[in-house]
Amino acid sequence: MAIFLVTFVIIAVVIALMAVGVMFGRAAIKGSCGGVNSDCVCVTKCDKRLQWEAEQAKLAAQE
Repeated sequence: MAIFLVTFVIIAVVIALMAVGVMFGRAAIKGSCGGVNSDCVCVTKCDKRLQWEAEQAKLAAQE
């Protein structure tokens, strides 16, 4: 039971700290561009994704 309480308190503290960070104007936690099978449906693509797409286009043009 003690392990459960310690774990619960730690998780509650982490959640509270994340909430305080959001209240003070820090950006909320968000996922990265990509995901399952690199299916990027982002409106604005990150530099890494743009570079990957350029490399794929070069490879496709060479074939």
